[in-house]
Amino acid sequence: MLGFACANPRSYSISNLFMDSKLSPTIIVPARLASVRFPKKLLADADGKPLILRTADRIRSQVPEFDLYFGVDGDELKNVLENSGYKVFLTNPALQSGTDRIAEVNQILKKKLVINVQADEPMVEREHILLLSNALSSDDVSISTLASPFLTKEDFLDPNQVKVVLDNSDHALYFSRTPIPYSRDQSFSRSEHAASFGLKHMGLYGYKKEFLEDFISSQPSELEKIEKLEQLRALQLGYRIVVKKTNKVSVGVDVPADLQKIHFS
Repeated sequence: MLGFACANPRSYSISNLFMDSKLSPTIIVPARLASVRFPKKLLADADGKPLILRTADRIRSQVPEFDLYFGVDGDELKNVLENSGYKVFLTNPALQSGTDRIAEVNQILKKKLVINVQADEPMVEREHILLLSNALSSDDVSISTLASPFLTKEDFLDPNQVKVVLDNSDHALYFSRTPIPYSRDQSFSRSEHAASFGLKHMGLYGYKKEFLEDFISSQPSELEKIEKLEQLRALQLGYRIVVKKTNKVSVGVDVPADLQKIHFS
């Protein structure tokens, strides 16, 4: 059962975004403790703090004008966040994806515009959140997300780093853990050619309320179940996902070694 576990929310205006302050996006961070690749990842030590608090503090420092909530799957995460003053919802632990968790929280909040920052993205930048927010100001956009260039061939081949290919209007054609596009012509280097077209997907999203309502009433799609990528459900439902490009790369934590790549100041 969903339950609100903190104080009354505060309201902020967002003067630097070109949208009505009443429609200013709210950030909801989905968080679950179960992780196959990195058990209890969000409570892992990140230079003296649990990883989820590193992400929470980063969001608050980068965009203090945004309302911030967490949708968590149990008391361990709830207690850590509440003890540091964050606003938390308990959600159904059986939910299939982070987007489902956000949609459940928004059934209570009823926000028109929502930003999804992953709980394992402790280096998220202000630019990332504002790009997602500004994209939602267009009437024809229901979902926005981000992508950046791959920097190495190793990253391009890594199944933990999701690839996205775009149409000529910067809408997502497909997301995959496998390297896409695949070069049939083996006479040139994939890292030099294919990786310049396949971008690194960053797991941050902007949503409109109507999309979240549709998403939570749907079942996981076949492609979503194969790739374990929730955004494929949105594509199979017929939604167009606008992809904003950035050269500012965020560092997500998928496996324990990723924590060693991050220097917290």
